[in-house]
Amino acid sequence: MPELPEVEVVRSGLAPAMTGARIVSVAVHDERALTRHAAGAADFVARLEGSEVATVARRGKFLWMPLATAAADGCSAIVGHLGMSGQLLLRSPDAAAERHERIRLFVEHPQHGELAVVFADQRTFGSLAVDALVPTADARAAGWGSTEPLIPSQVSHIARDPMDEAFQDGSFRSALRTRSSAIKRVLLDQSLISGVGNIYADESLWAARIHPETPASALSTIAVNRLLAEVRAVLEKALAEGGTSFDAQYVNVNGEAGYFAHSLNAYGRTGQPCPRCGGPIRRDAFMNRSSHLCPRCQRISRRS
Repeated sequence: MPELPEVEVVRSGLAPAMTGARIVSVAVHDERALTRHAAGAADFVARLEGSEVATVARRGKFLWMPLATAAADGCSAIVGHLGMSGQLLLRSPDAAAERHERIRLFVEHPQHGELAVVFADQRTFGSLAVDALVPTADARAAGWGSTEPLIPSQVSHIARDPMDEAFQDGSFRSALRTRSSAIKRVLLDQSLISGVGNIYADESLWAARIHPETPASALSTIAVNRLLAEVRAVLEKALAEGGTSFDAQYVNVNGEAGYFAHSLNAYGRTGQPCPRCGGPIRRDAFMNRSSHLCPRCQRISRRS
């Protein structure tokens, strides 16, 4: 599933083309892409056509585009979640249909002219919706790309991500003191810290020398600070390299793959030597998926 770097690459690619653009028309080819828009395709189209996009924002793995509609309703946004294989692609309006294309938005931009934004999704777990904007809990700007303290209601339960300047390190440390769950499970809890999925959790824990099964409450303040620093370092490096692409689904708005997969130290390297100590990387079962770690470098202890 795309994580923060992959979604941010998409957001930053969409922003120049969509900020200030007017949505001329909408074609819904498959209503399965509207599972989060309960009112259905006709309502989705009616609420978008004639609207202007104010910006493109992101929190964690969610994207949204606040709208100023012809009816002067500025309190809604297009919300996008890529699911496991969703793509948002910029194309010319007359471009041939993409494989697994579900929705196409035809837009006009004052500088870039006519464009098409295509939502394609092979596995159909992703979705688009029009959703109401609600105030953020902390009255701060909602996320990356946003200057307003307004967030889609469907995203309001998602915590800030560690790249967000409004993320509170102290609150995160305090929350860990009350959590007996494994630290990796906590990193994947999007209501506590967002945007970190399986790949970047494994990479961050490896970099911080913390075993994924270490109880969160057993981590010292120093260890938590080290972990947060490594989470940010890993995410920043992945962003610089365009995200992690293992197959054709993980691409930017131009259909190009990221190459952070070549920089992985633990994830997907079962049996290969640890880049730090040379011992073999191990793959353990974890929450219906896997954890990748170095058993020499990452040991469970009561206090880390």
